[in-house]
Amino acid sequence: MTTRTHDGSAGDVDYGTIGSGYSAYRRPDGRIARFIARALGDSRTVLNVGAGAGSYENVGGAVTAVEPSASMRAQRPDGLQPAVDAVAENLPFADGSFDASMTLFSVHQWSDVEAGLREMRRVTSGPVVILTCDPTAVRDFWLYEYAPAVLDTEALRYPPLDEIADALGGTVQVEAVPIPFDCTDGFNEAYYGRPELLLDPAARQACSAWSFVDDATREHFDRTLRRDLASGAWDERFGHLRTRPTYEGSLVVVRGAPAG
Repeated sequence: MTTRTHDGSAGDVDYGTIGSGYSAYRRPDGRIARFIARALGDSRTVLNVGAGAGSYENVGGAVTAVEPSASMRAQRPDGLQPAVDAVAENLPFADGSFDASMTLFSVHQWSDVEAGLREMRRVTSGPVVILTCDPTAVRDFWLYEYAPAVLDTEALRYPPLDEIADALGGTVQVEAVPIPFDCTDGFNEAYYGRPELLLDPAARQACSAWSFVDDATREHFDRTLRRDLASGAWDERFGHLRTRPTYEGSLVVVRGAPAG
């Protein structure tokens, strides 16, 4: 059974608490959008599950959005259709209602990933597209040196890719998504070469994993990263990332095509 907060958020995050500034820091990046658009193909109707404030909804055809959080629905721009208040595990649509469906940075927050993906497969006649992170690669990032609890949390939350594939059935492809240096979508790895930006508490709040750690963890991160940036220690170890135009971390697009 899916548990919902007072805000309506489903799964493990209450966006009524942490989502107030989400849309300011999690702006869609056009280079990531191209990977999503290619996976969706020429689909005319697209379901967006866990749609949040509507990022990347311009990549497909006519989009129907599903979002359980009232706070996130309120942040959708005026040009987008209002989102349906529903959860992935119980989609209020008939079988095969959409040419394609997508869920972007959302699947790791669901209370029952398998049920949600099977629902997406049920209502979708074509590809199901998932933007997610490979949990086996999440800890391979400089942030682990400063806030290991944050990435330990992420690694446990993201479903293994083989479990996603099993739930979708059919033919599943996984493609790594290079993250651009000036990425406008502010998830943790987006700051791979711009560590100073993660010192902004609002930037961290836009990454849900930070809501699972305590103030002491956040204060330790802030103190030690500031120290190492001032001393040059961060640049001695990770400064090469400042000159890399893209970074291949844990970000992937999973595309599931129906069997037959």
